Amino acid sequence: MPRVAGVDPGTVSFDLCVLQDGEPVVEQVFETGSLSEDSEPVLEGLQRHGPYDLVYGPSGYGLPLVAAADVGERELAEMVLVRPDEARAEAGVVGMRSLLRALARSGLPVVFGPGVIHLPSVPRHRKYNRIDLGTADKVCAAAYAIVDQSVRRAIPPSETAMVLLELGGAFTAALAIAGGQIVDGLGGSSGPLGVRGAGALDGELAYLLGPTLRKQTLFTGGALDPTGAVQLSDLAALWSAPKHAEGWTALLEAAAKAARALLVSVPAPHEIVVSGRLARVPELVAALDSSLGDVAPVIALVPGRASAAAHGGALLADALAGGRNALLAEVLRLRESRGTALDHLRVAGAEAISLG
Repeated sequence: MPRVAGVDPGTVSFDLCVLQDGEPVVEQVFETGSLSEDSEPVLEGLQRHGPYDLVYGPSGYGLPLVAAADVGERELAEMVLVRPDEARAEAGVVGMRSLLRALARSGLPVVFGPGVIHLPSVPRHRKYNRIDLGTADKVCAAAYAIVDQSVRRAIPPSETAMVLLELGGAFTAALAIAGGQIVDGLGGSSGPLGVRGAGALDGELAYLLGPTLRKQTLFTGGALDPTGAVQLSDLAALWSAPKHAEGWTALLEAAAKAARALLVSVPAPHEIVVSGRLARVPELVAALDSSLGDVAPVIALVPGRASAAAHGGALLADALAGGRNALLAEVLRLRESRGTALDHLRVAGAEAISLG
């Protein structure tokens, strides 16, 4: 049986999960800030626990299952989506670009997987003018949630149905899953308000910001940490702090609105599943259950030390390597993923977009 790994590139931490015969044997967490100058610790952590049959790499906005050996500058650009004028800046998730380059030349059996926009299970009309319907790590989190619901409810993966709320340390995203497939999504930079990220920007705001709109702008304006200054290590204290009460109200309401909006695409979810860093706050999950319990039970997905996305990436690696989760790749239609994140833009000026 295969030995595989998954890596989740988060704004607060990079998480590693290794599976042997479908079971987790290693979970390791790296503080993202510590990787700003050197991604070597993640690479060393991966190599230390090998050899692997397959590694599901951190893929940013996603690629349609591209092996590391086939990744060039264009593919790197598609994963990070940074304008040429910011090419020398560390824009987006700190350390992401350097880690991608290191993985591409590491010799490890790495594959970079799709974002939601690449999946054929999402109808084309839901992709109009969207790039971020859910980044590649959200697809990984969905994979973990599908397997978890399948096991708990003793149903095949193809019968799972849920709204997945990914409440991370920066962004909030939401996915609609029906029949074991991702059929819709509201990505972190085009969806609900997050802890640090503003979510979907008002078009008029984007227009008025003009040339001051940078990649890092997307990581600001959030409900609790609009400037990226708050330490998220003690979530319980953050929850109970009076100065953050209004922010929590805004974040919870935005998440609830997103879940209800996705009922258009998954009318009868078995559950509302909460994953991500904030799923570890029981009071938050209870608050969401109070506002969404009429739709479906609200379930927290807390896998262990590593994130649900890291576990999910490892599950997808296991599936692609022919392990016990092989059916998962078929249900999610991973091998049918196609195109780029920029293929469905219809607004004036989109034809002039350049990634360098």
